[in-house]
Amino acid sequence: MEEVIKVENLTKVFNKHLTAVDHVNFDVKAGEIFGFLGPNGAGKTTTINMLITILKPTEGTAHVCKYSITKDASEVRNCIGVVPQEYTADEDLTGMENILLCADLYGIPRSESKKRAQELLELVEMTKFADKKVQTYSGGMRRRLELACGLINRPRVLFLDEPTLGLDVQTRTATWSYIKKLKEQFNMTIFMTTHYLEEADNLCDRIAIIDQGKIIKLDSPEALKESLGGDILTVATKEDDDDVSGLISKIPKVKEVKKQNSTYRVKVENGEETAPLILNALMKNGVIITRLSLSKPTLDEVYLEYTGKTMREEEGSPDMFRQRITLRRARQ
Repeated sequence: MEEVIKVENLTKVFNKHLTAVDHVNFDVKAGEIFGFLGPNGAGKTTTINMLITILKPTEGTAHVCKYSITKDASEVRNCIGVVPQEYTADEDLTGMENILLCADLYGIPRSESKKRAQELLELVEMTKFADKKVQTYSGGMRRRLELACGLINRPRVLFLDEPTLGLDVQTRTATWSYIKKLKEQFNMTIFMTTHYLEEADNLCDRIAIIDQGKIIKLDSPEALKESLGGDILTVATKEDDDDVSGLISKIPKVKEVKKQNSTYRVKVENGEETAPLILNALMKNGVIITRLSLSKPTLDEVYLEYTGKTMREEEGSPDMFRQRITLRRARQ
């Protein structure tokens, strides 16, 4: 299958000492939905900004649509569309006027751009709101308009940065359907970041997990989940109890024990059989169990396994403050 994006040893160093992206290598196939996951500060945005030619790499290179991001920046920009995380539409203009403005920036003649704008508004089910000012739009409507604007140049590759951030479940599901439609009807290649792991699981053909500037795992969602090699038992005990990691690790079919505060994350074979064994062993040793749950491998577990964090732990990060500002703007 044709490679639409090929990244080789791509590196970005800021101020001569802060390595944001560290010799990453990956490729994205034509017609693929490629997910990019990682903790805040892992290098996701820096990588995307290099691929869309906003930043120049310190070392290495990448090709998008067979064009070099350093030598052929104009050609790269002509073959890509970008839907950023922040809302960028002019609130004093209508939806139609915003799309036509984007078309003007690409040098698309009005005779063609009006036709394309109508088609895109129909695609994202915004036709009846085309002549209303963006300041009257809901968050979901704004996100759909951003998607339409990013498609006006009919890109071969579409970059989506947190495409459903802050949307309600119904609107998120609708946005998923638009993204799938782009792949199925137009064979469009989509490169997306998301904080919703179920979104990545539902949409992506392959997922790359990046942490501390390095790609630490890349595969299909199914293969990533299988890589954990077992079920996950979560065992919570009283906070003042002694560490029982050693006791748990001696139980048959327990493969790994990780302790975080008073909670143990236990990787096991055949969780249904192993859970009672762990429960009995802890109770015999006087350990008070406050919670025990069994889960089959999910992308949440994969993410935790390879980054040591959950998405919830990042809610207080600087990126989340920026996201909240975006949401406040959408609600005004």
